[in-house]
Formats: sequence, structure tokens, C-alpha cells
Amino acid sequence: MPKRVDHEERRAQIAEALIRVAGRRGLHAVGMRDVAAEAGVSLRLVQYYFETKEKLLFYGLRHLTDRFIARVGARLAAAGPDPGPRAMVEALLLASLPTDEESRTFHLLYSSYAMLSVTDEALAAQPFIDNPDAAEDSLTGLLEQAQEGGLADPDADARTEAISLLAMAAAMGTSILVGQRSPESAIAVLRHHLDRIFTTAETSGRGAGSA
Repeated sequence: MPKRVDHEERRAQIAEALIRVAGRRGLHAVGMRDVAAEAGVSLRLVQYYFETKEKLLFYGLRHLTDRFIARVGARLAAAGPDPGPRAMVEALLLASLPTDEESRTFHLLYSSYAMLSVTDEALAAQPFIDNPDAAEDSLTGLLEQAQEGGLADPDADARTEAISLLAMAAAMGTSILVGQRSPESAIAVLRHHLDRIFTTAETSGRGAGSA
């Protein structure tokens, strides 16, 4: 009896191969043949599942985003059953910094895909982020929650602060990738700005901030 093929498992296998190759060589330099070789499958099989390089990149980046969400969840779980809004904000921001191999690959490929989509019409036509404002909305909600609980500056504009923190984390991530600063330095800068927003009443809720 022929072995039953799990198609989602096979797609994930190919996506993981894409992520590994692109992490080493850069997203722009990866072809479907390279991914097939990395995954140990035929080029025909990769084409069967994804048809075009654009579809492969789209799926691969969605797969990488799912891994990022899991990474944030793991940081929150490590913070305990009730981490508080500051710890949750730190978990989201620090998970995106390239402090280890997986987060380095996430930041590198995420940024590369965004840049490629500016000039590649096929990529621009199928953005891999279903809700590009999700992180901003989430941070805004957490900051508003902290304000309501007396844990953050009540006069701060939560939306503006959320946008600023995300932009800062993205820029810090790039500075780490190019060797301008260390992960520890970037984390210290982010925490400095969080100290400005949050009151000391939630100092005990900073457990999720370890890199």
C-alpha cells in the first residue's frame, strides 16, 4: 500500500528549506532549485506545491511569521500566568530582535521580503501580512491597559508610543544585523524607553524581558 503523503507537512518541509537557504545567502539569491536541493526533494515537487518562486516566498514568509508568533508565546509563557502589560510589550518587542540564529533569520528575511516587494509586482500583489497593523494594535491595547491600571504615563498617546516602539525595534534589529551595536545595547535602549512609559509599580512584571 503506498505511503500517504501529508501535503501540509511537505509544504512546511520545503518552507523550512527556503528559510535555511535564504538565511545563509539572502532572499534575493534563492531559487526554487536551491530550495529543492536543501529540502532533498526534486525541483518538480517544489513546483508542484508552489508553481512559482513568488508563491514559495509568500508561503515561506507566512511560515516564518507563524514561528515568530510561537516565539512570542513562549516568552509570555515563561513570564508566568499573569505577566502584566509591560512584560507582554517586552516579549513582543524583544522577540523580533536578532539575538539568536532563529530571530536573526526572521529579521533578515522579513526585511528582505519587504524590500523586494517594493520593486517586484508579483510579491507586492500578495503581501504576506494579512493584518499589517496587528502588532501596532496589540501594543496600543497593552499600553492603554497599563494606563487604565495606573501602570503607565496617563498623558502618553498609546498609539504614538506603540508606533515609536515598533519602529525603534525594527531599526535596532537592523543595527544588530550589520554589527553596529550588540543585542545587549539594543535591549538596553528599548528598556530605557519602556521605563519612560511605564511607572515603577510594574517593575516586578519585567521577567519576560530577558534576552
